[in-house]
Amino acid sequence: MRKSCFTEAQIIGMIKEQEAGMATAEVCRRHGLSPATFYKLKAKYGGMEVSEAAMLKALEDENWKLKRLLADTMLDNVVLKDLLGKN
Repeated sequence: MRKSCFTEAQIIGMIKEQEAGMATAEVCRRHGLSPATFYKLKAKYGGMEVSEAAMLKALEDENWKLKRLLADTMLDNVVLKDLLGKN
């Protein structure tokens, strides 16, 4: 997945600007992003504070690491079963 050029704090700041009454088109123009991207970010980060976004990022990273460990373990099991089945 492509890394965003905005930090979580910047994204939350943009959302708060829009919620404070600034037009969505104006927020998008000022920060240089498309309305579709803005609404996608708003769906993910809407209603969050910066600390909650940081916690979300930490949980996503931990989840990725656990999925990677599970995949490696499952691959090892398949290899061991193949070796034992051929003997």
